Amino acid sequence: MIDLLKPESSYYVVSDTATGKQQPIAKRVFDIIVSLLVTIFILSWFIPLIGLLIRLESKGPILFVQLRSGRNGRPFPCLKFRTMKYQKNASFKQATHNDIRVTRVGQVLRKTNLDELPQVLNVIAGHMSIVGPRPHPIPLDVQYLPLIPEYRQRFKTKPGITGLAQSKGLRGETAELNQMRHRVRYDIWYTKYASLSLDLKICWWTVEKMIKGDKNAW
Repeated sequence: MIDLLKPESSYYVVSDTATGKQQPIAKRVFDIIVSLLVTIFILSWFIPLIGLLIRLESKGPILFVQLRSGRNGRPFPCLKFRTMKYQKNASFKQATHNDIRVTRVGQVLRKTNLDELPQVLNVIAGHMSIVGPRPHPIPLDVQYLPLIPEYRQRFKTKPGITGLAQSKGLRGETAELNQMRHRVRYDIWYTKYASLSLDLKICWWTVEKMIKGDKNAW
């Protein structure tokens, strides 16, 4: 439960001279260091390897680029390894359990969250953070904004490659409204109590989920 998590102290912040708003400097430094290390030591060889496996199984691009909502609701091109059969100009539809669109390579990538690894490039570009509310596809935001009054509060911080809700198993399809409401409560809690120590905990919880498996990862 969220109530069992002890609130952490806030990040150190610095004023953004362009906007006049305060930005968390420690969080950005953490994001850049982690992203550069992952890019240099993992992505540099992982993208060619996974890209080859993806192309051997199905034709189409290696990366899947989808517009998602970022901080303050601004759209950005979110990167992922392509995990489904390629269909040009396909309409948005959430992945479901045993979705026939998902490839064999895609099943492994989605189960381990490795499909989201290219998003470290989004972090370097400033679109995302390592930790934050997971960015939703824009059609999903349009669907839930009028149904959940507090939904837009999750846009107060940059979206993350992983997040508190995801690390606690609240991920995957949101077939019922309460599933999204529960996820949003975790997201809002995070935006209020974000800290470097909490981010490190969430990263560790995420790694644990990757190793032990997550029933909602498909």
